[in-house]
Amino acid sequence: MQQALIEKYGEARLPRYTSYPTAPAFVPVVGAGTYGDWLSGIRPGTEASLYLHIPFCRSMCWYCGCHTTITQKDAPILDYLEVLRQEIELVSERVKRRLRVQHIHFGGGTPTIMQPQEFIDLISLLCTRFGLVAGGEIAVEVDPRTLTAEMAAALGEAGVTRASLGVQSFDPVVQKAINRIQSETQTAEAVSRLRAAGVAGINFDLIYGLPHQTVKSCIDTAEAAVAMRPERFAVFGYAHIPSFKKHQRLIDEHTLPDATARAAQAEAIAETLVASGYVRIGLDHYALPGDDLAIAANRGRLRRNFQGYTTDTCETLIGFGASSIGRTPDGYVQNEVPPGLYAQRIASGRLATVKGYRLTAEDRLRAEIIERLMCDFSADITAIADRHGFDAAPLFEGNARVAALVEDGAVDIRGGTVTVRQDHRFIIRAVAAAFDAYIDQSARTHSKAA
Repeated sequence: MQQALIEKYGEARLPRYTSYPTAPAFVPVVGAGTYGDWLSGIRPGTEASLYLHIPFCRSMCWYCGCHTTITQKDAPILDYLEVLRQEIELVSERVKRRLRVQHIHFGGGTPTIMQPQEFIDLISLLCTRFGLVAGGEIAVEVDPRTLTAEMAAALGEAGVTRASLGVQSFDPVVQKAINRIQSETQTAEAVSRLRAAGVAGINFDLIYGLPHQTVKSCIDTAEAAVAMRPERFAVFGYAHIPSFKKHQRLIDEHTLPDATARAAQAEAIAETLVASGYVRIGLDHYALPGDDLAIAANRGRLRRNFQGYTTDTCETLIGFGASSIGRTPDGYVQNEVPPGLYAQRIASGRLATVKGYRLTAEDRLRAEIIERLMCDFSADITAIADRHGFDAAPLFEGNARVAALVEDGAVDIRGGTVTVRQDHRFIIRAVAAAFDAYIDQSARTHSKAA
């Protein structure tokens, strides 16, 4: 049965459902003016999260799907940070009221590419303009290959509570094929520096489905990573979309595993992590039992956003930087993607928003269904529909995707509750897609389901 499901659903290109609707549904009609109005409408004391995108790296990893620019010079980074500070000022002027910021997340690119004092100053500006609650989380994505002792110390001084380290694979053959040479020693040294600086939460990112990758190399990488004892793991399937990211053309497609091999690699990593004491969370996250993420999952309070599985319950996310995505209770917004165009907009005194999406009542209904499926592998469709003032019947009637999943034995439906069978959770994105009203419009931009 599993093999049949992998063959049927594994090659499908589906969203990771870190939002709903997903970014391909965003439209230009929601622009800077609309976003300005939404910001002005945020109520005083609203709990919010902040995301800052730093789109620079020292070298290009060929598997990368992020919006990033390669530079060996600091001047472009300094120019960008100045624009970023201007955007923070512009947005804070429109919000006008103090927020209760629960989470700040730096993504990229390589956020730690900036100088230590620049990072400290940026955190200070954010806290001054928006406020960070006591015990709030500050998370930073880190490239272990370039993390200096000075930067690690600055992260601790700035109050960073969590660092996510890109590992991907420790196999030298795989590393050469993806243009990312990173030793276990480099990674362990980065972990040691971060912990010494007071950064208590360490996350590792691993990837399966890479060129030349095997089940054995995945297990070897997972075992080496476990020895460093990070609190969390995120394990993603490589998304090969060379039409979208041209540098991925440098990867030989003939060396990529098929859907069956990808599924075997993912499960091998999962078994290794679980055997080492980590709790399996959702589709692709793992955490030690005492970690907040594991506790939230156990209590049915797990959430999902642009960083993946999270404990973040804020409905307002303010994004800063080129390509960043934000959300208010009204809908989603996204900034200009090219850093140059982003800078031009901010320099003119305008918000950098170029597209977005205004949520409808039905969107909110479908978003909750999809989030609960992605987090819990089960969703009480009837109860969720009732909360949103909808009849659940139309969500099932004539729904060919749901009917196929039931016929294939992948899900059970009882009393209006959809539950994914334990052994078939690897196709959860296909189950979520059954309730996505826009799925047929966006398939080409997404990664494979398994």
